[in-house]
Amino acid sequence: MSQISQVSDTLKMLLKQQKLTYKDIAEKLDMSEANIKRIFAQQSFTLQRLEEICHLLQISLSDLFTITEKQQDQLTELTLDQEQELIDNPKLLLVAVCVRDAWQFDDIIEQYDIDQFELIRLFARLDKIKLIQLLPNNHYKLLIAQDFRWIKNGPLERFMEQEVLHRFMASKFDEEDSFRFYLRGRYSNSSIEIIQRKLNQLTKEAAILNQEDSALPIAKRKHMGLLFAMRAWEPTLFEQFRRNKLQD
Repeated sequence: MSQISQVSDTLKMLLKQQKLTYKDIAEKLDMSEANIKRIFAQQSFTLQRLEEICHLLQISLSDLFTITEKQQDQLTELTLDQEQELIDNPKLLLVAVCVRDAWQFDDIIEQYDIDQFELIRLFARLDKIKLIQLLPNNHYKLLIAQDFRWIKNGPLERFMEQEVLHRFMASKFDEEDSFRFYLRGRYSNSSIEIIQRKLNQLTKEAAILNQEDSALPIAKRKHMGLLFAMRAWEPTLFEQFRRNKLQD
């Protein structure tokens, strides 16, 4: 991807975060909305135009370039210390989940029992442990990828196993937007690789949709949990009938 494309993508991300539209930019810069759309579509930004848009975002040109550079290096896995700090502080974990889903500062205060000063401290801590980069006026840039993975057998995975997955699977999954499906079979190695590849792709697509929906108000988004799992396994009910000499 070219550098100007990266800058354009970063601008779009920041505009979404601050809920600014092309129409808003056009009105502030005394231009037509069609011209603004054309500039973004063709990526024909002059330095003056970039500076004007940055002024609307309340950042400097150097801030924009710094954020753009860091945007390319999002974390796909946290460190052990990062995971442990989140687990040790439930409110910090809550806020980390919120920012991963692109909640605004005011949205978090409205939805949870966290006041402005406490949330500023929690944001500062997330910045300190490099999960976000703080921007002016309590905005932020997310430094972790949408599809980041937990450390195998790490603090987050153990927390999910002990506190979340049991309760998650205990549901009857009978709500309108719920789905549960179990499939078993005997597959070749090549077929297993194909299934794994498709599951990885679905994971990435779900992460992209979550990122795209971040532009919508909180009221138009709902918490959803998705669980993908696959392993070599046979129900105990069946294992009891195996002959010892039967080969897997």
